[in-house]
Amino acid sequence: MSLPLLEFRKVTRRFNETAEPVILFQNLDFSLPQGLSFSLMGESGTGKSTFLHLAAGLDTPSSGAVVLSGREISSLPEKELNELRARGIGLVFQFHFLLKEFSVLENVLLPAWLAGTPRARATERARALLEQVGLTARQGHFPAQLSGGEKQRAALARALINDPPLVLADEPTGNLDERNAALVQDLLLRLVSDHQKTLLLVTHDKLFAARTNLSYRLTAGKLEES
Repeated sequence: MSLPLLEFRKVTRRFNETAEPVILFQNLDFSLPQGLSFSLMGESGTGKSTFLHLAAGLDTPSSGAVVLSGREISSLPEKELNELRARGIGLVFQFHFLLKEFSVLENVLLPAWLAGTPRARATERARALLEQVGLTARQGHFPAQLSGGEKQRAALARALINDPPLVLADEPTGNLDERNAALVQDLLLRLVSDHQKTLLLVTHDKLFAARTNLSYRLTAGKLEES
């Protein structure tokens, strides 16, 4: 049996901004095997996005450890964490966050440029990914010229440009109409499967969650199988 790609080891996340501290998780254990897709559901305010941010190293646990590919990311120096995140994690959010001054191709290429990938190799991969998400004809366009679904499809390609083993998606279709949401859902699951990635998906969509290998609900700081 292969080692888990992502682990939470006795993770507690506490917020002390108010008179009474808010504890989202306490001694939470979680293990995500390589090559599986995992969905996380729950009511608003239960900590789903915080869970994802901890997995991405964008937030730090109050205690415990977050481990990615055998490395404890919760204690890495910022430079090493940025390097690990650039190569090891592909991020997709509810909003595309494409840079309006860059073309579609340049937006997809940006993480590869930041990671120091040779330009020719990065461009070849970016064009291949844009073909897979159906945006070859739009690669020279700018975000303002794209529909909402097209922007999110470009964000999917950008998340995969550095060939990360883990894809984290936070409500990736929550801002789309029904037709485009279905298209992006299909694309995300197909790309993750075709590229043999591990997926951690946060969603409110029960049907979307049901299409992943494992589905859990976050309730009162605990994970319950859905």
